Amino acid sequence: MTATRTVRLVLALLAGFLLAGTVATTAQAEDGYRFWGYYQWSSGQWAFAQKGADQVVPADGAVEGWRYAVGGVKPRVPRAAGDFDAICGKTAAETGKKRVALVVDPGTPEDATSGETPGQATGTCVVTDTKATGAKILAAVGPVRIEKGLTCGIAGYPAKGCGDPVKSIKVPATDAPVTLQIGDAVGATPTAAPSPAASSSSDDDGGAPWGGIIIAAVVVVVLAGGGFVLSRRRSAAS
Repeated sequence: MTATRTVRLVLALLAGFLLAGTVATTAQAEDGYRFWGYYQWSSGQWAFAQKGADQVVPADGAVEGWRYAVGGVKPRVPRAAGDFDAICGKTAAETGKKRVALVVDPGTPEDATSGETPGQATGTCVVTDTKATGAKILAAVGPVRIEKGLTCGIAGYPAKGCGDPVKSIKVPATDAPVTLQIGDAVGATPTAAPSPAASSSSDDDGGAPWGGIIIAAVVVVVLAGGGFVLSRRRSAAS
């Protein structure tokens, strides 16, 4: 009898712990934060970064992502795919440097704080040194506001606030995809366009002497002709 009661007590305690864990998880899922999340594109999808941007050194050909949103247990990833070719395909590789595609998604109006309007999601090819961290790559495209070691604002958005808690959040199951606004590459060495000056000057140099020669020849012919006529007149007069 005592053994049976002991078993029942243990099972009741286990059930209580499990129930408590379920309630705690549910309570946490109802509350969240408004913040910039940091992600890497891997195996065809976004993965939440396991380290801070100042500790990650992306390889050449990597895709970095940032998304501003209200999030809870489930990460709110960038709404556009990390397509390296679409972002960096037109940027030539350079010796001693790496190309990293950077996706920055300011999120939706529902994610924004009062009075703020998110801009369009952008894709930028960053050409930088091989040891550049994710933080340096992000800073290459615009000013970054850092507070207490957290990335709080990117390119001025949002103007204030940092990781603010939000009660009773309503996170959509999925976000509608968006099209990235692809900007010019940052840090790439400008390619010098062939100057037309050389060819035009060559043409000018080639044309100018011939023009002078022709004019001189005409003058010589005119003078010679005039001399011949004058000589004939003198002969006739004699």
